[in-house]
Formats: sequence, structure tokens, C-alpha cells
Amino acid sequence: ALPGRRGGGYGPAMSAPDPPAALTAPAAPALPASPASPDDLFAFLDRLGIAVATVRHAPLFTVAESKALRGALAGAHCKSLFVKDKRDRRFLVVAAEDRPLDLKALADLIGAGRLSFASPERLWAELGVRPGSVTPFALVNDRAGLVNVVLDAAVMAAPAANFHPLTNEATTTIAPADLLRFVAATGHRARIIDLEPATRR
Repeated sequence: ALPGRRGGGYGPAMSAPDPPAALTAPAAPALPASPASPDDLFAFLDRLGIAVATVRHAPLFTVAESKALRGALAGAHCKSLFVKDKRDRRFLVVAAEDRPLDLKALADLIGAGRLSFASPERLWAELGVRPGSVTPFALVNDRAGLVNVVLDAAVMAAPAANFHPLTNEATTTIAPADLLRFVAATGHRARIIDLEPATRR
């Protein structure tokens, strides 16, 4: 079972707190050893002073399964894509779950070359998660800072957002402003982009 502290307590999704005045902590805590576990993630969030709410459920591998089994969790529900371009630049793209993305249009939108999905082996080696568990929380495992982060403006406009906490057997709710604090604390800079032009029709 995951820990029952500020970062890992199980229960109904909490309301998003008011956005903090600053998006970065004065001194970010040390990143956990790679690959981090959910316990490591929750401890890292706790050290940042970020409150989240987490619920457990059966393993989820697709958006359809997520809709059927996650329960009534408030906030935006998301999907995360780990892709690379022809120059081998890595991108973690976080989008609203119901947004079908056209990879060619997405590449043009984010200034990348032709995009393709990274292999499961690279996903594990660089983000420390398995297929079905891709999440912005996996940035704790990108200690080299190789991954470019793209966040859907629609997700960031929601009062709260939901992501897997490094495992697809749980869902964690976080305020978007706190997600930005987390991303910054891992040494990454997020680009918030309106992904509507890359939506497949």
C-alpha cells in the first residue's frame, strides 16, 4: 500500500488549493534515486509542501478503462505521451484525455521534427515507468533533464488535474500551479501550449 501521509493519503479527490505566489521552491529537495517508487514520489511532494490526494484502483492501461474504473474523481483527467523526434529529442506531452492528437500537427506546434513514440525500453530507462503509467510525475526520474515538457493549456486551466503516481494502480489529484512547482523542482521547464490546433478531426 502507498503511504498515508500528505502526499499519499487515500480518499476522495481534494479541492485544488489556491495557487502559490511562487512556482518554484527556494531550494528544491534532492531527487530520489532512479527509478523512484510511488513512496519516493510522495515523499518528494511532501518535502515541497505540495498536498495531493490519491485513490487506489485496479490497473488502468487505456483511457476507456480509466473512465470505467477510476470512480468520481474531480478535476481534469489526462493522458501523457512520451515521444521523440528525428533529432532524438524527447518530449513528454500531457493532454486532456479526450483530445486525440495528430502527431504531425503536434510536431509542427511544438517545434519538433517528425514524432514517434519512444520504446518501452527507453520509457523505463529515462522516465522509470512502464507503458500505461506515463505521467508528468515521472520527471523525478529524468535526472539528466533530457525530456522537454509540454502541458495542454486546457489541463492547466482546470481547478485540479489527475495523473498516475508512477503506477497505473492509483490516481493522484494535484493543483495545476503545484504541478508547475513540481516540474520546476525536478529541473525542468514546462511549456504550456494550447493543443487544440494539433487535435485530430
